[in-house]
Amino acid sequence: MTNIEETVKFCPVELSLNIITKKWVIQIVRDMFFGKSHFNEFKEDKPELTNKVLSRCLKEMQENNIIEKTIDPDDSSIVYKLTDKGLALNNIIYDLAMYTVDTDVYNNYYDDETKDEIKKMFKDKLNIE
Repeated sequence: MTNIEETVKFCPVELSLNIITKKWVIQIVRDMFFGKSHFNEFKEDKPELTNKVLSRCLKEMQENNIIEKTIDPDDSSIVYKLTDKGLALNNIIYDLAMYTVDTDVYNNYYDDETKDEIKKMFKDKLNIE
């Protein structure tokens, strides 16, 4: 075992996965990059996502400093937005999407033109250079 392996008692990959692999976290972060910011918007296209589960997930994401909850002064609605820590997940989400688009041998959904459009869309929404 190397000195660094002895020094690092907790694997940084495991620590990150403990946060982002909880059900719905990555999907909600992706939705936020794509413009969603309100509770009911996160439930769109996710019929199995209950209010209780979404509330708990958003609270945990706040506790992990991935999102912050604010009040819109115009209409007093609750708005969620990504923190710097949440914004830093953009490359992970992009890489996950590209992994599937580029390598999934079971993926018969996309022709080459559609793959290019998906790549461009994710690059734009996730602010990938």
